[in-house]
Amino acid sequence: MKGVILDADSLGSQDVDLRLITDLPLSWAVYGNTEPAELAERIAGAEVVLTNKVLIGPANLTPELRYIGVLATGTNVVDISAARASGVVVTNVTGYGTGSVVQHTWAMVLALTTRLADYNIAALDGRWANSPTFCLLDYPVSELAGKTLGIIGYGRLGQGVAEIGRAFSMRVAIASLPWRQSGGETRIPLDRLLREADVVSLHCPLTAETRHLIGRRQLAMMKRSALLINCARGGLVDERALADALKAGEIAGAGVDVLTEEPPVDGNPLLNLDLPNLIITPHSAWVAREARQRLVTLAADNLRSYLAGSPVNQVL
Repeated sequence: MKGVILDADSLGSQDVDLRLITDLPLSWAVYGNTEPAELAERIAGAEVVLTNKVLIGPANLTPELRYIGVLATGTNVVDISAARASGVVVTNVTGYGTGSVVQHTWAMVLALTTRLADYNIAALDGRWANSPTFCLLDYPVSELAGKTLGIIGYGRLGQGVAEIGRAFSMRVAIASLPWRQSGGETRIPLDRLLREADVVSLHCPLTAETRHLIGRRQLAMMKRSALLINCARGGLVDERALADALKAGEIAGAGVDVLTEEPPVDGNPLLNLDLPNLIITPHSAWVAREARQRLVTLAADNLRSYLAGSPVNQVL
């Protein structure tokens, strides 16, 4: 049985051990990256294909292909309907990066709230040395205690972020999304959450319903003192609208780990050094080494279960 890993470098293959996968009883071909023009040749004859971000569409569902393992939680890289129609099992990996993403989310919240980057520059560029007092008070800082944290998407990541918010003595509000069935927690309508929250953190998947979930109308609802954090998917936010809102001072700041196009080879409205109180990171919230190794372990478990005839974590 032939197995192919299409983009091992996207997992950081230099410091992550892939042997949990490659020791499984298949004949493996491992590629660092795969361009669209290379895909057909590389998966030809393969029964098992593992992909992180390489797109697999209907034309790539060869007669031999029986299993696609997505090396991530998001499954938009695979045409699930076409795979199902062809009898191909598709699995994904969840829960591997909770600690890493929660940590990154709060790094952004704290950096924005304390104006960490601004005060760091002020300490280095001579302003502190020339201050008439022992400290600088150039940028407004407020405490999180007593503020409202709004969570949109209350899976493992949203719950993890909420737990830390409560540790900061914040009130946690969870958005009710009308197209999704809510759990037992008390939830409030999205518009109300946007009006009340001091920090809004996105943790929902990108779907047809959630694309541009945060646009001009939603940003206009938010407090001028509020922060928006997106460590989920770039398409959740209208990036031009967010750039305009930051420039106009409609919200106080934003932390963004994801963009609609990654890498942003065609540019992006948010990639602008003049936008105030904006932190952008290159889709790195998930990249703690422990999280990436955990992903490999879970992907190997998925494939091992499939080979044993009992597939788990199937995408339906």
